[in-house]
Amino acid sequence: MSSRALLLVNRHARQGQKGLSEAIEYLKTLDFDLIEESTENPKHLAEVIIRYQHEVDFVIIGGGDGTLNAAVDALIDTQLPLGILPLGTANDLARTLGIPNSLSEACKIIADGNLQRIDLGCVNGKHFFNVASMGLSVKITQRLTKEVKRRWGILAYAATALQVLWEARPFSAEIVIKGESVRVKTVQIAVGNGRYYGGGMAVADDATIDDQRLDLYSLEIQHWWQIILLLPAMRQGRHIHWQNVRSLQGQEIEVYTRKPRPINTDGEITTYTPAHFRVIPRAIAVLVPSKIRS
Repeated sequence: MSSRALLLVNRHARQGQKGLSEAIEYLKTLDFDLIEESTENPKHLAEVIIRYQHEVDFVIIGGGDGTLNAAVDALIDTQLPLGILPLGTANDLARTLGIPNSLSEACKIIADGNLQRIDLGCVNGKHFFNVASMGLSVKITQRLTKEVKRRWGILAYAATALQVLWEARPFSAEIVIKGESVRVKTVQIAVGNGRYYGGGMAVADDATIDDQRLDLYSLEIQHWWQIILLLPAMRQGRHIHWQNVRSLQGQEIEVYTRKPRPINTDGEITTYTPAHFRVIPRAIAVLVPSKIRS
């Protein structure tokens, strides 16, 4: 593989400004021929990738999950392999793929050139790497400002979750999967393509990003404090075995609600119910460690 790469860094990512100079230094010592671009608006990443698609062999993106998500459409269109520099707050996709937060180690993984094709999730035409969800997680996203993430890092997720827990109110939804319909009263529905989301929680204990399926769970609890009991299990993905958690799997899932409800994809609110989820197997290639750690 040629070492000509497009390096894109989100300066507003938690470690973006500092990480940019460090990443350039590491990559150049590894004999990369870099085209360097940075942006203050991740929405511009896709057009930059399209612009340089015929001049590079792969794309290296420095940022968090939101930054990576902003580039996903262009990665599908160009089929350029992706290298990841985890410079965000949660870095859940990197965690799923076994890519460490150490910039020097992440650069070495890119230099090794080990490619893995991974699945993508899609809801109403919007692609996602990790999880798309509605309910409690949307309230957390709305409260989780850039300033809070920059100040508190990964702790911001737990602190914000505790703030909104007492406000959690169940909503009614209809889930359609494999031709069967189920009506639920829930505080959260999450549909996972990868394994980790929300700062290190696992969508299911056996979920991987190349299993060609979606993993859905629905938190059907009666009282807000029951979530506190669930939290330790959610770190390992073992909440799906609890009595008040519904767990479903499939390649296509539909969710209907009485009124449109916002949906969070990889940390950004991007669409609303009614929702049609589907998995796209082996959609893009990513540079990963020789053995993916789950």
